[in-house]
Amino acid sequence: MNKILVLKKRKDFLRAAQGIRMVVSTVILQAARNLSTDTTPFRIGYTASKKIGKAHVRNKAKRRLRAIVRDVFPSMALDNVDYVLISRFNTADCKFKDLKSDIKWALKKTNKMLSEPENNSPLAPENKPE
Repeated sequence: MNKILVLKKRKDFLRAAQGIRMVVSTVILQAARNLSTDTTPFRIGYTASKKIGKAHVRNKAKRRLRAIVRDVFPSMALDNVDYVLISRFNTADCKFKDLKSDIKWALKKTNKMLSEPENNSPLAPENKPE
């Protein structure tokens, strides 16, 4: 089993926040390309703010997110990408199966957006509406 690299520095979280954001009912997934020039495995960060509850609720939410990352991300995540999972108000209380399916869906959509070439982006300069 490969070791999952975890984001720890604030600058990495901020850079991921500037990238792609996918919002689903149970979690928010942010992703951005890593600045490394060589191939590195994906890195993951977890966030649970005080808005979702007291410490035991935040800890439960992060435990659930870590369990899903161990199952889903090694097979689906892209190399050289930093991901951040942000828990929402119902992350700790929803069914585990629903949480897992939401994260899988968000990861598929995010990976699709990251693997598209930059020049086909609707925000590319030549494709901007006049």
